Amino acid sequence: MDTPPPARRIRLVVLDVDGTVTDSRHRVTEAACSAVERMRAAGVRVMLATGRRYRDALPIAQRLEISEPLVTASGGLVKQPSDHSTLHRAQFPPGVLAEVLAEIVAAGHEPVVYTDSFAEGYDFHCRQLPDATSDEAATGFTEYLVRNRHVARVVPRLHAQPPADAFAGFAMGSEGAMKTLEEKLGRRFPGQLSLHTIRSPRYSDWLCEIAPADVTKWSGVNPLARAWGIRPDEICAVGDDVNDLPMVREAGLGIAMGNGRPELHRVADRVVGTHEAGGMLDVADLVLASLAQPPRPAG
Repeated sequence: MDTPPPARRIRLVVLDVDGTVTDSRHRVTEAACSAVERMRAAGVRVMLATGRRYRDALPIAQRLEISEPLVTASGGLVKQPSDHSTLHRAQFPPGVLAEVLAEIVAAGHEPVVYTDSFAEGYDFHCRQLPDATSDEAATGFTEYLVRNRHVARVVPRLHAQPPADAFAGFAMGSEGAMKTLEEKLGRRFPGQLSLHTIRSPRYSDWLCEIAPADVTKWSGVNPLARAWGIRPDEICAVGDDVNDLPMVREAGLGIAMGNGRPELHRVADRVVGTHEAGGMLDVADLVLASLAQPPRPAG
């Protein structure tokens, strides 16, 4: 990669998971392992910010030997992996989530609601679970529920009585159906929700992800960086999908993976190789090159 080095020293690197540090088989790439090792050896903090649930993000952090807090559910929940303590959990305004879930059900979809219940052994609430032995043709959503039934809690009237500690949720279906749902919820709850539609990285459907307003990966990262004395212009954020847009846009060095969405490529400062072709090594090269820049004065 023959590009000039970044104009600022990078002290914190924030990495998306799916499509960034993992390959198309959802395995952490050797390039990612090497890149993280090189950056950490140079004194740069590295952390993960992912749309995954906390339980699903933990093995990735362990594989990469990352001990920094995990920003999960696209910013809805931040936890410390060393003791599983919660550093931040988003909260819906009173009454809003029940109305949102009612809209999802009325549109013919099934909602899933996340809670901060890792210690209790489950991660989400749903209204029902499919029969694991059924021969019925599976959709991406039924596959999700079957595969994750061990961390589900069934609440038949979830749409009327959502858990008080819910911090995010989603519906799943075709791309068109989820974009329509996103538009409908945006009109029905202006300024009250954070919404985006992304292709599920591990299932054959699309997700309409739902969180309280202004909840993003960046909103999860930024308070941590401030506590560490790290300015936004000293942060490098790397991702591949639309839920990475805020952090790639706001970080001092925003990097889009080569396999990333066009929307991300348009706002990124750099576009590197794909997750399958060593793009993470390009990320490490850029970050390490930034360390040659003189430190900027505080203030």
